[in-house]
Amino acid sequence: MRIGELAALAGVSTRAVRHYHRIGLLPEPARRANGYRAYGLRDAAVLVRVRRLTELGLSLDEVRDVLADEAGRDLRDILTELDADLARQEEAVRQRRARLAELLAQAADGEGIPAEGPVSPELTEVFRRMARTSARLPGPEPEMAARERELLALLEGSAQAAETHGWLTGMLQALGSDPDAMRRAYDVYARLDELAEADVDDERIDAVARAVVDAVPEEVAATMGRGVREATRSADDDAFADALFADFAPAQAEAVRRAMRLMQERAG
Repeated sequence: MRIGELAALAGVSTRAVRHYHRIGLLPEPARRANGYRAYGLRDAAVLVRVRRLTELGLSLDEVRDVLADEAGRDLRDILTELDADLARQEEAVRQRRARLAELLAQAADGEGIPAEGPVSPELTEVFRRMARTSARLPGPEPEMAARERELLALLEGSAQAAETHGWLTGMLQALGSDPDAMRRAYDVYARLDELAEADVDDERIDAVARAVVDAVPEEVAATMGRGVREATRSADDDAFADALFADFAPAQAEAVRRAMRLMQERAG
């Protein structure tokens, strides 16, 4: 048989056959006088076995082990490992589908998915409460409220989320369950907006910093203060803090710095 006939019989492409030759998976037969390779039934049998093994999900290296009986691994061992790996993938897919179902339910319940989503159901509820609070304002929503949503979504989804889990969970619970907490938060957002054009020595900064701390439940502020203290030696040395403050006007950044120091003091 020629290569095309072999490939057709085994149900693979001629390109696959040539690739298996290159990597040493399928021995290359001797060529005839006319230069063509001459394949026999054994070549076809090996190729069919390779195809069946790869269809199960084995890598070509694993197929080579099976064919050569190398590394002390028989087919049963490899298939057992493959089954376990597929089970892990199946569970991962199940979890992803469950999360997608949550998001689709959010999209269908009338309020939709937050613009900052996808986020957790808890953060979704906080964002919805913020939207309802904003809708009742006499004027436009404070710009700082939008920045807060962006920051909360970042903190919840970042690679360092575990480090902020304690105080972030407490913050979400407070904002989601205490009607006054949301009102205080929006008062703080408005006061921070007022500092957008102020100087760093503006006399309002201390009061705004204390308002920031007062808007955070005491137990959450203490936890947040410990987290800030443990995560950074100083705010100026922390890349995250640098990026955070760079997004604020000078007086706003100073108010947030003072609020962070106050929370660290509260944490002892």
